[in-house]
Order: sequence, then C-alpha cells, then structure tokens
Amino acid sequence: MTDDLARLTAPTEFLDHDSAPVQEFIDVAVADRGADKRELAVSLYYAVRDDVFYEVYGADLSRDGFRASSVATRKQGFCLHKSVLYAACCRAVGIPARLHYGKVRNHLASDRLRAHIGGDVFFHGLTAVHLDGRWVKATPVFNGLLCKLYGLKPLEFDGVHDSLHHPFDEDGRKSMEFLVDHGGFDDLPYEFVMDQMRTNHPDFLDPEGTGTVRGGSLAAEATR
Repeated sequence: MTDDLARLTAPTEFLDHDSAPVQEFIDVAVADRGADKRELAVSLYYAVRDDVFYEVYGADLSRDGFRASSVATRKQGFCLHKSVLYAACCRAVGIPARLHYGKVRNHLASDRLRAHIGGDVFFHGLTAVHLDGRWVKATPVFNGLLCKLYGLKPLEFDGVHDSLHHPFDEDGRKSMEFLVDHGGFDDLPYEFVMDQMRTNHPDFLDPEGTGTVRGGSLAAEATR
C-alpha cells in the first residue's frame, strides 16, 4: 500500500475509528478482521445499511453529531451520517476510504419532505473505498425496511461494482438521479457540508442550525 493510501486508513476528527463505539460496531458486524478486504467491505456495508436506521428528521448536524462514534452510538442518521460511519469502519480494518458528495434528484420523496427540502433535489453523501487496486463507490444508506415501505429494492454492494443509487423503483418509475458531483474528501468537510445544507435546504434546519427539523418520520410518510 502506498503512503497516500495508508494515510486514508488513519482516524480523523470525524472518521474516529479509534473510538470505542466504532470498534464495538465493527466487532458486531464482522467475525474476522483478518478476512479478505473485499469481504470485510461488503460485511461492513450491510451492517451500516441495515443496522443504522435511515432517518432525516431530528438528525444531529453538529460537529459531534457527524462523528462516526456518535453515529455508531445513536444508530440513526441519513446519508451524511451513514457514509461517515462506513468510511470509518473501512479504515479501521485497513481499507482506504474517502467521503464523496453531490446532489441527487429523488423522485419518490414524500410531499412533506419536499416541502422541507425545497423540492426534490438533495445534497447527498456516499463513500469511496479502495479495493483490489481501484476505487469503488458505495452507498450504505437506505435500510431494507425503509426500501420495502417505499417500494424500492435495497441497494446491494459486492465490493467490485459501484453502488450508487436507486435509478428506478420496483414498478419501473424513475427514483433517483445524480445531478452534481462535488468530488471526494479525506474527512468530512464540515463547513462545506453545512454551507450546502444552509444554501440548498434552509427550511430543513432547526432554529439553531445544528440539526434538522423534528416531528417527522420517513417510515410514517411512506407512500406505499
């Protein structure tokens, strides 16, 4: 592994994989940390996807709230939180990982969520992991239960192919599409992320500006 890649396995302010909560999360997710890297990446993907519930309401957007240790403790958050936890877990087992951001259009968002977001275009986060000599994108975001409620097939990951988004739902309707790619980052760029949230989704932030609006539930708003 080159020095540049080795650097991308180190803990950071937000990818704090040397913390007890992240280490405990990994212990539950994988049986053998010495297993093949691709096998570890896949196991961790499904642990983050399904054991951390995807919820956009009442999310903690403070610096502490975005740390992997906080996400592993709460076991709840949306794409920005879950991508951080996945990247931290991968780094902890020796897999270089980065965070990746962009904007997506979500055609299946509920009316209430669209009202808060200001439309159907969302600032979005995912993870890039380095496996078998190349970078692969992974999105361990929408857990199986939520996908079932919204009529989506859960997004799978094999450690070989990019796992990006749900282009269509189970009925063939367009679901999500990428509009803007902001590129990759070695750690969560907090001021950039919060600027994107304030600029693109001001009505989605709580009065303090360090969390999202409360009093909602994506599961309750499911259209199916």
